[in-house]
Amino acid sequence: MSKKDLHLDIRGDDKEVAVIRLARPAKRNALSDGLILALRDVFENLPATVRAAVIDGEGEHFCAGLDLSELKERDAGQGLIHSRMWHAALERVQYGPVPVIAALHGAVVGGGLELASACHIRAADDSTFYALPEGSRGIFVGGGGAVRIPRLIGAARMTDMMLTGRVYNAQDGERIGLAQYLVPQGQAFDKAFELAQRVAQNAPLTNYALMHALPRIAEQPADQGFLTEALMAAIAQSAPEAKTRVRDFLEGRAAKVKKA
Repeated sequence: MSKKDLHLDIRGDDKEVAVIRLARPAKRNALSDGLILALRDVFENLPATVRAAVIDGEGEHFCAGLDLSELKERDAGQGLIHSRMWHAALERVQYGPVPVIAALHGAVVGGGLELASACHIRAADDSTFYALPEGSRGIFVGGGGAVRIPRLIGAARMTDMMLTGRVYNAQDGERIGLAQYLVPQGQAFDKAFELAQRVAQNAPLTNYALMHALPRIAEQPADQGFLTEALMAAIAQSAPEAKTRVRDFLEGRAAKVKKA
């Protein structure tokens, strides 16, 4: 499948990894409404073989944010509806069918950081830099960043980024939690794809629990979280694949955890 601004490539021996590439390099992969809707459509229609996905950006940058050439004068109601459209699309990334790994390089700015924060794992290379310039442009984040980014770095750091225009480089971004992995320049995609292949080997119900249940447990009061955890654990361990994997471990057919 190939669209003008978004490419989908299914890879792996069992077609288990979807590589989704933003393809507007001349605009530093700035997010148009059409591109956001294409992302939504891709995640709603992934082939059944896919068990993990990678989001990458063509060219020198992951994504430089909202395509400001599309920014229109809207009244409050129109602006609300537009923002909610972005919310619905990026929710399909975060709460879609498979875990998503972002391969970050160059600009991860504004809406690009909102997209990255909707992914489950972020692998950045040394060229990566992060910013939220909306404050200096008289606008506010509208693609879910006000919810997702503070969960990664805290509200105080996000406030600082928007008030002052602070830019984080790759090393400091990884230190504060904007990425979980940092690799040499040019290796972000390879690392993200390696991680996606590993994730694709997990039991599907375990991946589902980590994507859909864990974030909600983290937001629940402790007594509700414990109950949700118990329910999810019971469902996951009852799956035939889980029983087979535990049996393989007990009978010595599965690898043991070793020191890294």
